[in-house]
Amino acid sequence: MGTTDTIAEKEVLLFDGVCNLCNSSVNFIIDHDPKGHFKFAALQSEFGQEKLHELGLNTEDFDSLVLLSGNKVYRKSSAALRIARRLNGLYPLLYAFMIIPPFIRHWGYDIIAKNRYKWWGKRDSCRMPTPELQSRFV
Repeated sequence: MGTTDTIAEKEVLLFDGVCNLCNSSVNFIIDHDPKGHFKFAALQSEFGQEKLHELGLNTEDFDSLVLLSGNKVYRKSSAALRIARRLNGLYPLLYAFMIIPPFIRHWGYDIIAKNRYKWWGKRDSCRMPTPELQSRFV
């Protein structure tokens, strides 16, 4: 990240910091975002809690990732597909699924979100970024 970059110039992904699936997804995004377009913050972090409160979203029950893009907010499958659009490789092709009505896309997302702790497990505390990745986290 250059010295002229600011959080406002990046898209910020708020994720469930204790969810193993969510943490694996953050690792995947980092691996496929070589330009460092995305910054990250746990929903449980001070930054995450402030943003959720500002947006009028639930600050205790984390059922969705939240993508902050400029002055827009995307959640659930809309956020996931917008993220895929920015990754390298063939992942941007997944953005074509945006033609599916949101209520259908979100239904599938909600099934995974509801079962993520049961299927992938849960950490006791939020992830701490390594020193190499510290600049990618808010």
